[in-house]
Order: sequence, then structure tokens, then C-alpha cells
Amino acid sequence: MEHQHRPSSSAQELTSQESYNPNHLLDTLRDRMKLKNDAALSRALEVAPPVISKIRHRTLPVGASLLIRMHEVTNLSIRDLRDLMGDRRMKYRLSDAQGKPKPTMPEQKHTAV
Repeated sequence: MEHQHRPSSSAQELTSQESYNPNHLLDTLRDRMKLKNDAALSRALEVAPPVISKIRHRTLPVGASLLIRMHEVTNLSIRDLRDLMGDRRMKYRLSDAQGKPKPTMPEQKHTAV
């Protein structure tokens, strides 16, 4: 049985935005870095070529780790990178659970034997 990638609700929120255009981001990076094609871009970003293809076809969102890598390679701010792909959300969350307090376990009393 093949495992299918299901985007988080945050990723679904992003890809449903009318302004979302990851191709603009990828094309701008290629132009700024003077790269000929997506294969060269994938090498520069140190990701497998299918990652770029899936992002272009909107089957994979641009994740936080890839945004950070794009920042490291281009020195563009994360905000600028997000603007280039049309991400207009005010905060970038990794998951719905991020930022919520972790449940605490009640303290157990230890007795000497």
C-alpha cells in the first residue's frame, strides 16, 4: 500500500490562498542565482529534483526547512521568500499543535522499600 502525503491544515490553508504561487518563488530563485533549470536549483538547495517538481505541481507545500535552506542560499529573509510565493499568513506554523502547552503528568510519590 502506497503512503500518501497529506498536508497539514496549515499547508492546506496556504495552498487554498488565491495568491499562493510557488512557481513565482522558484522562478525568482533560479533567476537570482543565475541557474539554468530546476535540476540546478535542486542541487543548489540540496533537495531531490522531485521535490521541486512536486512544489511546482502543488502536491507538496514549501516546508519550513526548505524555506530556511532558501534563506541560507540566497540571504533573502523568510518574510521575503514567503511574499514571493504569495504566502500572506501572519505566522508560519509547523503544525496545529505548535505553541500549545504540553500536558503535564501528575507527580508520583516514591516510597522507600
